[in-house]
Amino acid sequence: MVPVMTLVAVLAGTVVLATRPASGDSVASARATAAAIEAKLNAAQNEMSALSQQYDAANARLQSINASIATTKATIASDQTQVNHDRSVLSKAAIANYVSDGSASTDNPIFSSNEKTVGAATEYNQIAEGDINLAMDNLHTAENTLNAQQAQLQEQQGQAAQAVSTEQAAEQQNAQEIQTQKSALAQENGEIATLVQQQQQQQAQAAAQAAQARIAAAATVAAVSPGLAPGFNTAAPPPTASGGVGAVQAAESQLGVPYVWGGESPKGSSDPGFDCSGLTAWSWGQVGVGLPHYSGAQMSDSTPVPLSDLEPGDLLFYGAGGSEHVAMYVSPGTMIEAPETGQSVHLTGLRLGDGFVGAGRP
Repeated sequence: MVPVMTLVAVLAGTVVLATRPASGDSVASARATAAAIEAKLNAAQNEMSALSQQYDAANARLQSINASIATTKATIASDQTQVNHDRSVLSKAAIANYVSDGSASTDNPIFSSNEKTVGAATEYNQIAEGDINLAMDNLHTAENTLNAQQAQLQEQQGQAAQAVSTEQAAEQQNAQEIQTQKSALAQENGEIATLVQQQQQQQAQAAAQAAQARIAAAATVAAVSPGLAPGFNTAAPPPTASGGVGAVQAAESQLGVPYVWGGESPKGSSDPGFDCSGLTAWSWGQVGVGLPHYSGAQMSDSTPVPLSDLEPGDLLFYGAGGSEHVAMYVSPGTMIEAPETGQSVHLTGLRLGDGFVGAGRP
């Protein structure tokens, strides 16, 4: 009996993850590696189920053979008892035959006291001796057969025990493979997290530098053209893009406009000014999307967006239900807002603390 086994190959070589530069390509490569490891892990886990079934089958076979051996041993013991009994009978018959000097004294009518009994006694002795000899032959044959069966079963028992041991070793090897794959996957996922964090930090740094450059440029324009700054009499150009990118362009065109509670008036109007929800509502309105002038209502009307999927123009809400403040996402690490009285519309770093409750897409 040859057990059938299929083993999942162990990973060739140790997985070594060197420090990699944080870039889109390196993150994609790390994720591809993690996916390949995960596929191997799934295959090993699926194989474990098949190996368990093979182990159970081998174990059941061994138990069946052990039961057959026990039955054969019991039969041999019973037959041996019968053999011993028949041997005892034969021994007594042999002694009686010896003591009577064989059957001659009873077979010869000269020595018999009753001639009529001579024929019957002779016939009985012949039948009795024939039956005993036949019984002995049959018992020897049965004993030999049972001994052969026992030897065959013992050989099968050894093979079945070896099969159980082999299947058990296969299960253990597969379990080790699963653990190896899990460790490699955890290591790769940790490397991915590190790369993503580095990438986000680099993007945030670049975005912050770009934001500072835009802020400095806006300040330079205000300083060079002081006549335009106080009243903002020149209307901002319309956005050239649609959707969230166009909304960001519209909001950035209002940099420097003062905060006015309830305000929704852009540059070029008689009394320009924005509050937080006024800025976001006006900016999205420039690309054809209407929003209520209240941050909590804007959150209710927006589709929730996870931080990992933020896009330009997405709204960032603060306070319970977005009731305290709203800003607009510009780029990694940067947002634009009309914060509070005494300040103006400006670009600033992305704030994910300070009461932040979630992001939404109009």
